[in-house]
Amino acid sequence: MAQPFEILHVFATFATGGPQVRAAAILNHFGNRWRHRIVAMDGNYACRERLDPSLAVEYPQLDLRKGDTRHNLALIRQYCRTAPPDALVTNNWGSIEWAMANLLPPRLRHVHMEDGFGPDEAQGQRPRRIWTRRLVLRRSEIVLPSQVLFGHARDLWKLPAQRLHYVPNGLDLGRFRPDGPSADLPVPGAGPLIGTVAALRREKNIGRLLQALARLKQQGIAARLAVIGDGGERPALEAEAASLDLTDRVRFLGHVPDPAAAYRAMDLFALSSDTEQMPFSVMEAMASGLPIAATAVGDVPLMLAEANRPLAVAQDEKALAGALTTLLGDAGLRARLGAANRAKAEHDYDQEVMFATYAALFEGRAVAAGGRAAITRRNRAS
Repeated sequence: MAQPFEILHVFATFATGGPQVRAAAILNHFGNRWRHRIVAMDGNYACRERLDPSLAVEYPQLDLRKGDTRHNLALIRQYCRTAPPDALVTNNWGSIEWAMANLLPPRLRHVHMEDGFGPDEAQGQRPRRIWTRRLVLRRSEIVLPSQVLFGHARDLWKLPAQRLHYVPNGLDLGRFRPDGPSADLPVPGAGPLIGTVAALRREKNIGRLLQALARLKQQGIAARLAVIGDGGERPALEAEAASLDLTDRVRFLGHVPDPAAAYRAMDLFALSSDTEQMPFSVMEAMASGLPIAATAVGDVPLMLAEANRPLAVAQDEKALAGALTTLLGDAGLRARLGAANRAKAEHDYDQEVMFATYAALFEGRAVAAGGRAAITRRNRAS
């Protein structure tokens, strides 16, 4: 009996974040059609809690050493020769050593997924990384979830156009919806509840959101803030909230098992990042019927309903505070923008198209009609 198609997935980390959440959704959707191995370069596998326990998944333990490229390349080559999967799927710059190791024959079928940049490239890409991507990824299939990233891959990295696949992220619209049970988010104070969902890393710049909230407090505008997510920046952010005298209206709630219910407890959503491409949190908030105040990074302005786009603003706390003020003071506007965002999510972010496109790419089939080209047309028309 033939063995199921086996995919080796490599992440810099398998902590919960956009790429990991998308991977979990894809694996869960296809069930036992495939077998999987997942490698997290940092040994963090927190997102495995989102995987269906019935899936056939292994977690190889490899002696990978951060910064020791020569050692890692030799180890990766040996591992892939000894136990070759049917396809290698790498994610972002943190997995680039696996793409480098795959340059020499026998080459594995390789799909590389790029979702954006970390804090070290928030203000511009490093030339060495541009050249590495240009040289290492030329024979790989490259998946890009945002139009901004697609432009980088084509014009800056100068990768072959026929290898580039623009595949917007998709979402379970039945799970993330305006109606349904809502979570109890214990945030003190008065006024509408602002929510944000993010891994607490530098590039998410939750500090900017705290500064914006401090401006609102100084102006006498009632508002509360729930910060959902965890990460290394949490202690510093909690200290910053205290220094800004915001402990009477801000709570850091950490990991929330059911984010869908948490979105339904919010009155509006805020994103304060320095860099993004096509963030899942914005899609989830839109599908949940929320209006959004955000920094205008990556594809975020294009993602939002047209009426909500003026509230995608410059990357500073004053502009973000202004967008929040607009929403906080007008419940009717919040309702109208939330409904428009839900309608756009229904139109643009159906995960079934995403699933079909990824299956074709992983298995080495041509992307089906109605896949990438149809998605591109659909987004341009909206």
